[in-house]
Amino acid sequence: MNKYLSIWNGFTSTVKRDCLLSKKNLTQFLNPLLLFILVSASFPFAVNLNESNLSTIGPGVIWVIAILSFLLTLSNLYMHDLDDGCLDYMLLSPQPLPILTFAKTFAHWVLSGLPIVLICPFVAIFYQMELDDSLVLALTLTIGTFALSLIGSIGAALTLSTKNNSILLSLLVLPVTIPILIFGAKTVVLYQNGHTSLSGLYFIGAYCMFALSFSPFVSAAALRIGSE
Repeated sequence: MNKYLSIWNGFTSTVKRDCLLSKKNLTQFLNPLLLFILVSASFPFAVNLNESNLSTIGPGVIWVIAILSFLLTLSNLYMHDLDDGCLDYMLLSPQPLPILTFAKTFAHWVLSGLPIVLICPFVAIFYQMELDDSLVLALTLTIGTFALSLIGSIGAALTLSTKNNSILLSLLVLPVTIPILIFGAKTVVLYQNGHTSLSGLYFIGAYCMFALSFSPFVSAAALRIGSE
């Protein structure tokens, strides 16, 4: 019991630490969120579509912009720990490294993915989307962005030793996000047309659980290899 309690304390302490440190680098998380809001809200004014067509393309546009803005936050997932030496303490810690990497991934999603999910229903208003449609969109983004954090953790760990790794990280992660993008947007469109959205939610959920099954271990292995 003490062992599991110690692991839980290590997880929660890492999450709290990353959330507290985010106050010193607010622009790191605010800039991508502002990019998501401004671009998403500006797109309907740039196209000449009626209300029905705008609500149809809305989920796809919002999903694309959410992924692109989300990618901007991944490069700093482990970079600050490398710069201030905390990464060495993580590697030498008695706590299991996969637990610590998962804690950092979860904290990253809370700081980067959750704000996008919360602001999504308000952005959907610009696309004339119904409230229930926007809630389904928010649900798909909740699961999808968490899966992106898990996959992005692997990419961030693999490119940690590379200077200016943002472009390389995006090239590694972006192709893997295509299935999430397709099913995330299509699920909302199916719901708008009166069809069931469970199949799309099942796929995104399965994708997220599959990523959760290996992401912390692969990220930990990549960090150990990069430190040698």
